[in-house]
Amino acid sequence: MNLCAVILAAGRGKRMRSAKPKVLHELLGRPMLQHTVDTVKKLKPKKLVIVIGNGAGEVKDRIKDKSVSFVTQKKLLGTGNALLEAKKALRDTKGCTIIVLNGDSPLTTPATLKGFLNSHKRGGNDLSLLSFTDGSLSGYGRVLRGKQGNVISIVEDKHATADQRRKCGELNSGAYLMAPSIMKYLDKLKKHRLSGEFYLTDIVGLASKDGKKVRAYICPAEEVMGINNRAELHKATAILNNRTVSRLMQRGVTFIDPSSSIVHPSVRIGMDTVIYPNTCLEGSTSIGRDCVIYPGTRICDSTIGNSVLIKDNTLIESSEVGSGSSIGPSAHLRPQSSIGRNVKIGNFVEVKKSIIGDRTRASHLTYLGDAVIGSNVNIGAGTITCNYNGQKKHITTIESNVFVGSDSQFIAPVKIGRGAYIAAGATITRDVPAGTLAISRVDQKHLMDWIKTPAQKSGGKIKHKKKKPRGGKIADSS
Repeated sequence: MNLCAVILAAGRGKRMRSAKPKVLHELLGRPMLQHTVDTVKKLKPKKLVIVIGNGAGEVKDRIKDKSVSFVTQKKLLGTGNALLEAKKALRDTKGCTIIVLNGDSPLTTPATLKGFLNSHKRGGNDLSLLSFTDGSLSGYGRVLRGKQGNVISIVEDKHATADQRRKCGELNSGAYLMAPSIMKYLDKLKKHRLSGEFYLTDIVGLASKDGKKVRAYICPAEEVMGINNRAELHKATAILNNRTVSRLMQRGVTFIDPSSSIVHPSVRIGMDTVIYPNTCLEGSTSIGRDCVIYPGTRICDSTIGNSVLIKDNTLIESSEVGSGSSIGPSAHLRPQSSIGRNVKIGNFVEVKKSIIGDRTRASHLTYLGDAVIGSNVNIGAGTITCNYNGQKKHITTIESNVFVGSDSQFIAPVKIGRGAYIAAGATITRDVPAGTLAISRVDQKHLMDWIKTPAQKSGGKIKHKKKKPRGGKIADSS
């Protein structure tokens, strides 16, 4: 069966109370519309059309997908008119079955859509719709069935009688499968007097009256819930997050408190990794086996090797961490940082756009920016690579087996040769040859008799006065 897909995403979304188009509000790092696009693409449609209207330019800019065609609904005249606009873009796809989905229903799974499609084909249906049962909800069209169980019409909630609302708990999700012959009914839709809109739901009654085979495929309610306000966005996000965490736990990942961890669906985690509470794993992050991620950690778009320890309150962005390494607590790996194997990046260490070799240690209070550092290097506390001169960033290169003493500064561009030693407190402005000791510090001097004793008493208070050094009494410790 040839399949084409249409996603309706033109609505204003007034109840979101936002300057941003409703379909661009995010669930776990992706716009709700992108979730729907990704799901329907699993069906491999011959063509995918998105009908846009409100914030059309923003939607086009955000949904970057060459397989998608956009159609603009210039006047927002309802879902029937939206599909009529999409019909123009489907002229070159004659014979295709059309699947129609809503851009604000991002929780529908590929499995449900495949089941929907199979049911439509097996039943030889002309028109199928996804429905769900929930007698407590309002705002959804009521699915009315005939004596044989076939669908005869859909009544919009605001036009339904009290008796229809009471008796009918089967609701229309707004998702349809249509044989090519059904598309002709779009031209027969009439504008509703009260709303001034053309309802796509009316196509069901028209097709049924003509003897077309119309059936409904019931699916879980949470999969087709629409998002119209911030509360519903929160609810949908929680559902999607719970699905993601549950899937990972089934694959051997331990979550100490699943409800407190935020995990994007695109994140991959290996077996026997332990995730502590209040962690956020985002984007294209991949975490290996036997890792431990402690509380307060956020990792986005990064690759973490096996047996890595990420300690509390650490932020890792667009970086790589090799197997066996330890990061944190309170460390920050900024984008384009590559950390080798068995490396220690300790508390209050910031790494930016740097390569850190295997078994290197930077245990605390350090900034390493635009640096290339070899293996087995010791970086003392308080070390800084001074990479920016106010106009341009420069590289600091530290070769393997170098020992860097505490409170050292490297004024880039500078290169430290293999096996060199940098004395504590050094400010390095020139290249250091391999195997040498670099010392750069002011000579230590002692000013004698700096404080006069005993203290003088004045008015019952003790005052300490500094005494100016006397000439000729400066001790030089050098």
